[in-house]
Amino acid sequence: MSKTWTKNDLIEKIQSEIGISLSDSSKIFEEIIEEILSSLENGNDVKISNFGTFSVKKKNSRLGRNPKTGDEKEITARNVISFYPSKTMKSKIS
Repeated sequence: MSKTWTKNDLIEKIQSEIGISLSDSSKIFEEIIEEILSSLENGNDVKISNFGTFSVKKKNSRLGRNPKTGDEKEITARNVISFYPSKTMKSKIS
């Protein structure tokens, strides 16, 4: 069974690899996430070489159905974040 990596696992990995304090590692991690989110909010894609691309897609409203009851309901339009892995990442996983 594989382990799910958490935010804290990533922060600890940054700390051990770079050799800085845990609080500095946490700040670095938070800054990276904030920059990605800020860029997406401004309508820009975020491409990380050898990793992948984050982008915002607009989904139109549509009619959905509750599978349990069969009731139809409108699903409102919304924006969703999409991630597309790079060819390098795909080849390492395949």
